[in-house]
Amino acid sequence: MSDQKRYANKLQGSRVLVIGGSSGIGFCIAEACHEYGALVTIASSDSSKIEAAVSKLHSTYPSAKSNVHSQIVDLSNRDTLESELKNLFEQTVKIMGGEKLDHVIFTAGDALATMKLADMTMDSILKAGQIRFFAPLLAAKFIPQYVEISHKSSYIITTGSISERPMPDWSVIGSFAGGHHSMVRNLALDLKPIRVNGVSPGVVDTELWKMPKEQKDQLMEQMSRKMATGTPGRPEWVAESFLGLMRDYNVDGAMIRTDGGGLFM
Repeated sequence: MSDQKRYANKLQGSRVLVIGGSSGIGFCIAEACHEYGALVTIASSDSSKIEAAVSKLHSTYPSAKSNVHSQIVDLSNRDTLESELKNLFEQTVKIMGGEKLDHVIFTAGDALATMKLADMTMDSILKAGQIRFFAPLLAAKFIPQYVEISHKSSYIITTGSISERPMPDWSVIGSFAGGHHSMVRNLALDLKPIRVNGVSPGVVDTELWKMPKEQKDQLMEQMSRKMATGTPGRPEWVAESFLGLMRDYNVDGAMIRTDGGGLFM
């Protein structure tokens, strides 16, 4: 048998763009990619948060000063969304030496817009889907131009367990989340051979839960009782699902669920 390393680090030297990587799951993905030797660009709309995220990586990993970059992108404006995305891809490729990307990961999100049916308006529905649905769909337009055309490349979209387990007052967000499943499968055909997959986290203890610590701790305890693992997810755990999708060249058009068994509890 030859001395070929079939399981060598597949992320070493790869170029990864994490859209929404300044905190939570996205930050942990960026950190893990760097640990595996990838060149990483973190994109976010919040300049202070992205500066803090990059600064944290630079202080933790000396090599990050040359391998981790940041880009500001505003996905919240319907009229400028396409130009913002185009500029993001252009600038990311530029700062990575003009080489095309290997992986694009979309984890960006905003506050969860739960609403009652009586309160729904066309504007509120469109606003709820702006960043979580329309942005990742439109971003796919730029994948063929700025990502290596190969089965080794990937685009990964993030959804949520509400796509499979409905709850009252979540019809708007749930509809967009369910749409991610179809988005992944259809884009896998439109972008082939570039692989397109999705990750569906359940309850994850991140900064997205904007509430007092005591209230958040109580909520996490309640959620834990509804999970087979008995504990809410951690962003660094969920990041492993994204790493697996990048490295398994045989996964395409799939939605990976990482929810602590919450779906069947």
